Amino acid sequence: MAFALSHAPRLDLRQSQSLVMTPQLRQAIQLLQFSNLEASAFIEDELLKNPLLECDTGGETVTAIEARTEIPEEPATLAAAGMLPDSTTTPLDLDASNVYDAGTNADGYGPSGFSGEGDDWNALESLETERPCLREHLEQQARLAFSAREDLLIAKAMIVTLEPSGRLGDRPEAMALALGVELSRLEAVRGIMMRFDPPGVFATSLAECLAVQLAEQNRLDPAMQALLDNLELLARRDMRTLLGICGVDAADLADMVAELKRLDPKPGAKFDSEPLRPLIPDVLMRPAPVTEDGAVDWLLEINPETMPRLLIRRGFHARMAASANKETKSFLSEQLQGANWLVKALESRAQTILRVSAEIVRRQDGFFRHGISHLRPLTLRDIAAEVELHESTVSRVTSNKSIATPRGIFELKFFFTTALPGANGETHSAETVRHRVAQIIGAENSKNILSDDAVAAILQKEGIDIARRTVAKYREALRIPGSAQRRREKMPA
Repeated sequence: MAFALSHAPRLDLRQSQSLVMTPQLRQAIQLLQFSNLEASAFIEDELLKNPLLECDTGGETVTAIEARTEIPEEPATLAAAGMLPDSTTTPLDLDASNVYDAGTNADGYGPSGFSGEGDDWNALESLETERPCLREHLEQQARLAFSAREDLLIAKAMIVTLEPSGRLGDRPEAMALALGVELSRLEAVRGIMMRFDPPGVFATSLAECLAVQLAEQNRLDPAMQALLDNLELLARRDMRTLLGICGVDAADLADMVAELKRLDPKPGAKFDSEPLRPLIPDVLMRPAPVTEDGAVDWLLEINPETMPRLLIRRGFHARMAASANKETKSFLSEQLQGANWLVKALESRAQTILRVSAEIVRRQDGFFRHGISHLRPLTLRDIAAEVELHESTVSRVTSNKSIATPRGIFELKFFFTTALPGANGETHSAETVRHRVAQIIGAENSKNILSDDAVAAILQKEGIDIARRTVAKYREALRIPGSAQRRREKMPA
């Protein structure tokens, strides 16, 4: 029996499911990834756009939650007992990596577009206290130092080639040839400019930069000059050779090295660099009142100083909608819907951050009680499985956020460390092992300098399965020199 193929057009009705990123969903994901300061800046912008929103400076922003450090038999009982918000109340658990978003990258929301300032920040005061950049600072001194027009032009040419660190960008010979002046005259101008504020700028090498600063302090004696001429020996910690070259004893050499460390190897870096801002925590952690069963140990809350409380002006909306025309009512309805969604998104954001933070605190309770040696291996997947959120959601929650603990302020990412295998199936945090490597090397004496193999053998005896190359990697990350260099450093003179 033969079958004929039909090429006639057909009309079929098919039903399928798809997920499209709505503006509200993008906004919720965006808020979840923001730190409190960035979210606060976003809220300030929304307050200017939406007349139905107002900020309430008084009152709590979010209810604090208690973190139990005893691991229960059934993780689901945490939410059932009311200790954690119910996961069904938050719409933020979404893996947006495979979701179509027209015109917008779902993972493209970052903190770069927002920079919040504190309530005490004053724009006029910041302009008054703003320091001039390095080039402006040096040009002002050059106009006062040189009266000859040619010398001033040479000075300005060197300022243009100056590197951010304060070093001269080109060789003096090449600059003299390019400017058509004698090298001696250019060096004379450079010699004067090296004593500008900050001293040591326009130097061509580290030794010359340090020598100028020492000369300003009247400390550039022949022994110190000999030390500057042999900085490569100091970098190799070859103290025995330096003692013979400088002609000093071990105590004097140690004082000279300490004096060099107090100098600034990059005198120009402090001018053009951004001022350091204090790390403001997003989550606050403090000991909770002890109950009869003794299970509740820590209390977590969103930092109220960095997150304003939003209110919806429903009375204003009712008064305006009562006598408004159709177009105005449509506008008010749209703004009311946006305000409701923003308030819910902020509440869900706070609850999600607290849920994840509470689980991190519960898992790392040993660290908060006993220190870095009790830091446990932890991954995003572990937290996601416990709080019943997607791993991508936990990643967004822990990005750009920090927590204030009794042991200091830490980024939430700090508590996620890889696991190293140990004896009897146990695992050890990589951060804990790195800390133990530093302890072992710090306890060695000059007669028994430990190699990386020896350190690995000690750790293996303690039940940590680690290779020599891993010890070397951790030692280099801690900026600890190798055994040969440490032996030279601790060798008696």
